[in-house]
Amino acid sequence: MRILLWHVHGSWTTAFVQGPHTYVVPVTPDRGPDGLGRARTFDWPDSVVEMPAERLRDADIDVVVLQRPHELALVDAWLGRRPPMIWLEHNAPHGDVPDTRHPAADVPGVTLVHVTHFNRLMWDAGATPTTVVEHGIVDPGPRWTGELPRAAVVVNEPVRRGRTTGTDLLPAFADAAPLDVFGMGTEGVAAHVGLPTDRCRAHELTQRDLHAELARRRVYVHPVRWTSLGLSLLEAMHLAMPVVALATTEVTEAVPPGAGVVSNRIDVLTDAVREFVADPLYARSVGEGARAAALARYGLPRFLDDWERLLKEVAR
Repeated sequence: MRILLWHVHGSWTTAFVQGPHTYVVPVTPDRGPDGLGRARTFDWPDSVVEMPAERLRDADIDVVVLQRPHELALVDAWLGRRPPMIWLEHNAPHGDVPDTRHPAADVPGVTLVHVTHFNRLMWDAGATPTTVVEHGIVDPGPRWTGELPRAAVVVNEPVRRGRTTGTDLLPAFADAAPLDVFGMGTEGVAAHVGLPTDRCRAHELTQRDLHAELARRRVYVHPVRWTSLGLSLLEAMHLAMPVVALATTEVTEAVPPGAGVVSNRIDVLTDAVREFVADPLYARSVGEGARAAALARYGLPRFLDDWERLLKEVAR
């Protein structure tokens, strides 16, 4: 099967393209947002092939995976036809929740796929057929050492996104343990929240370097108030890191008892950070539970099997 999709979400796509198909990603001369081509900082197999946008009209495409509203117009313009289409929604709705209407609502010929059951519950999809394929992770291995008595946070653009990503909560967590904040656009986050740099350090790394550095920190903190389900949280669990997270969106499903501490009480969360930092053996034990839970629910084989069933159903 030849599947057309745009390079939008590198981490998710890295898991998706581990399947048995040919994955066609458009490329444009400027390699802009609609023509990035293959990833440069993720390991993708040779089955991911670049194709210039002007050649797509003559391409044999079996299924299109849409991820952004304007991609439907790109399909019309670049392919000149509409093959079977899946609209993959990565995000929880913003706006008038829970009445936010999804762009795919009532669009004919589209199957809407959410990455969490919470997202499916919150989006209004109208009459569009809707299902859920939960995340899958390419296993980075149990790499946790916890050698650094610091807490790791992964969030992109924490200054711009503010309360959505829990940036305002960082001072409370920094009082419990020094923080390392990883992600794109993290420079200046310490000054933004009024923290000295020794209590809040920023790092922007590629994924292959990120996993190694995360695993050196004693505990993973997920302060996000409103998002889908951060792949960084699931990756930290795969690394065998103990996790401390807000009990929002899908987190309560992803982090079962014994895998970490989940609460909407900041005092409970900061106390948990202190305990993990003070007791490496406790951190190791809980981290092993986190890894077992993540492998059971978010392992790559289950993810690929779910997608294979859906793709065959949509393409027939």
